[in-house]
Amino acid sequence: MKMNKILLAAAGLVLLASQAFAQVQLNGAGATFPAVIYSKWFDEFKNNTGVQINYQAIGSGGGIKQVTEGTVDFGASDGPMSDAQLNEAKAKQGTNILHIPTVLGAVVVSYNLPGGQKGLNLDGETLADIFLGKITKWDDARIKKLNPKLSLPSRAILVAHRSDGSGTSFIFTDYLSKVSKEWESKVGKGTSVNWPVGLGGKGNDGVAGLIKQTTGTIGYVELAYAVQNGIMYANMKNKAGEFVEPSFKSVTLAAEGVKNMPEDLRVSITDADGKGSYPISGFTWLLVYSNFKNEAKAGAFVKFLKWAMTKGQGYATGLYYAPLPKTVVKMCEKKIASITVNGKKVK
Repeated sequence: MKMNKILLAAAGLVLLASQAFAQVQLNGAGATFPAVIYSKWFDEFKNNTGVQINYQAIGSGGGIKQVTEGTVDFGASDGPMSDAQLNEAKAKQGTNILHIPTVLGAVVVSYNLPGGQKGLNLDGETLADIFLGKITKWDDARIKKLNPKLSLPSRAILVAHRSDGSGTSFIFTDYLSKVSKEWESKVGKGTSVNWPVGLGGKGNDGVAGLIKQTTGTIGYVELAYAVQNGIMYANMKNKAGEFVEPSFKSVTLAAEGVKNMPEDLRVSITDADGKGSYPISGFTWLLVYSNFKNEAKAGAFVKFLKWAMTKGQGYATGLYYAPLPKTVVKMCEKKIASITVNGKKVK
C-alpha cells in the first residue's frame, strides 16, 4: 500500500513537470543551414514534451545579432561568433554565450548544366577563380582538364551566392581562403563578404532556387537543400588528392581529422586532412546563454539540448547531415551541464 502511494506521488510529479513544460515556449533564430533538421527536432521534441520551440531561419548573421540583443532565447550559426562579438553580447546581456555544436553538414557546390549532367569535378583553386570572376565560361581549359568525360558547353558561368549574413557563406569563404591566397587577400572569410561577381539569393533556399531556375548557374548550398531541390552538386578535390562526393560519411571523416577540439567548441574543419574527407564541411552551433533568467525556459531548453545530443542525433543521416562524433558529444554534454538559471544549476 505504501509503495503504491509512493508510485502515485512520483507519477504525479512527472505529470506536473510535463504540464509545466507544455506551457513553455522558446524562441530562436539564425542559420538556414540546419533548418531542415531543426524543424524535425522541434516537432519531435514538442510531441514528446509539449514544449513549443519557434525557430526563424533568417541566416547566421541574424541569429548572432538577435542573441546579442537578447530578443531570442537562443541563436544559431554555422560560423562561430568572434571574440569581439562574444564580448559585445556579454556586455549587453550580462552572460557568456556558449557554442553548442548540434550536427555537421556539407556545403556543396551546386550547378545547373545543360542536360542535367552529373559528376562535375572541381578543385579549390578552380572554384575560387570562378567566384573571383577569372573563369567565366564552362568550357574553360581548367574545368575541361578536371572533367575530360563531360560535355561542357561554351556558355557563360552565372555565379550565385548568399545576399544575407550566412554561416553557409562563412564555411564556403573559410574554405576558399585556405585554398586560394588571392581569395584570402582580396575577399577573405565571413558571414558576409563583398562578392566579386554574381547574383545574391536569400537563404539556402534562395540560392538553390537561382541555381535550379537558370542553366549555367553555379553556387553553394547546404547538402539537404540541393537534394530537396533536385540539383546537381560537384565532387571536390581534398588534401589527399581525391575527388570526394559530399555525404554524411565524408563529412564525419573531416570532423575526425580535428586533432585538438578547443574547449569552447569553436572550430573550423574546412580543407581537413585525411583520406575520404569532404573539404567544405562544417559544424553548426546553437548559441546559448550560459545563465538564463527564466527557470522554466532554462529547464526546458536544457532538456532539449540533452535530447538533441542523444535521440536527436539519430535523425541526422536521414536528413543529409552527419551526427556529432562521440568525443564532441561528451564535450557538449559538459557545456550543457554548466548552464545556470539566475546563477544556480538548472534542475
